[in-house]
Amino acid sequence: MAYWSIKNVALRGVTGTVPNNPVKTADFPFFTKEEADLFDATVGIKNRYIAPMDICASDLCFDAAERLLEGLGWPKDSIDVLLFVSVTGDYKTPPTSAILQNRLGLPSKTFVLDVPMGCCGCMYGINVAGNLLSAGTAKRALVLVGDTAMRMGSPKDKSRSPLFGDSGTAIALEFDTNANEIVIDFNTLGSGYDALMTPHGGYRHPIEKETSFEYEDFGNGIIRAPKDALIIGMDVFSFAITKPPISVKKMLEEKGLDKEKDIDYFLIHQANKLIVDRLVKKLKLPAEKVPYNLQMFGNLGGASIIMLMVSELAKELSQRPMTLLCSSFGLGLTWGTMLLKTQPMLVLPINKV
Repeated sequence: MAYWSIKNVALRGVTGTVPNNPVKTADFPFFTKEEADLFDATVGIKNRYIAPMDICASDLCFDAAERLLEGLGWPKDSIDVLLFVSVTGDYKTPPTSAILQNRLGLPSKTFVLDVPMGCCGCMYGINVAGNLLSAGTAKRALVLVGDTAMRMGSPKDKSRSPLFGDSGTAIALEFDTNANEIVIDFNTLGSGYDALMTPHGGYRHPIEKETSFEYEDFGNGIIRAPKDALIIGMDVFSFAITKPPISVKKMLEEKGLDKEKDIDYFLIHQANKLIVDRLVKKLKLPAEKVPYNLQMFGNLGGASIIMLMVSELAKELSQRPMTLLCSSFGLGLTWGTMLLKTQPMLVLPINKV
């Protein structure tokens, strides 16, 4: 297995922002009370935060970035790299990272890039920014990861709407020759791309007034139009419980890591409780080392791993070195495993806007 190795890059801080609009499962009009209770118990998502139409992912990321820069005391003109990792940018063009460069008041020399990689977005963002920093030409980077995924789908789709929450997060990375190596394994199964997709709205199938907005009832409460994002549930479930565990197992074996002794926490993408529980069982992970927060936030896409760090590990991450093994999987279909050894960092509380 070939790994991406990122040297000389330290994680200095993380934080997250959610819209100040909590939505409980029982609030969805297509659920009866009994159905909502069953969903809460099996899928594990009791609450999520949903952005109103006047708040975009970039707004949530902007708030997270502003607070993190202030908390670190980093001058804005010291930022060399800005990545916006999201599938819900402000526009098709221009890149939202360019808009955020201006909003944040970063210098014109800042290298900006949009990375639309969905649930593996955190790892892709760290890999891209980390490799830009590792040579020492650039010194500091902000990786902003967030989505307003709820508005991508049909509000009538029981298979998708209750799963997602909205958020924006910020990661601060800095060139440091004393930093521990970051190791990432990436994989892609492009043949499965249509299990998670939005059929209409790109240039393969542009929006058409006659067809893109026509709802179709697929049964079992799945009602959507071609403009809406879809999930083929059984295909995604099968993918999520087979491919990612192989990557995690190989990382542990090839790096000579003991699950009990060498890893402080396993951070697994919070897709839903059924998937996470199956991965924990399949990999025989110590339950006390696998934090959950999906009951509070739902599936946050690419921001999922970061929000686990902020909501569940803030005190420990700020006080002591830690070894984290992270697993993400999603759009593409893509999946990855990241070995992250951190030093004490700034972890700011989650903000609501």
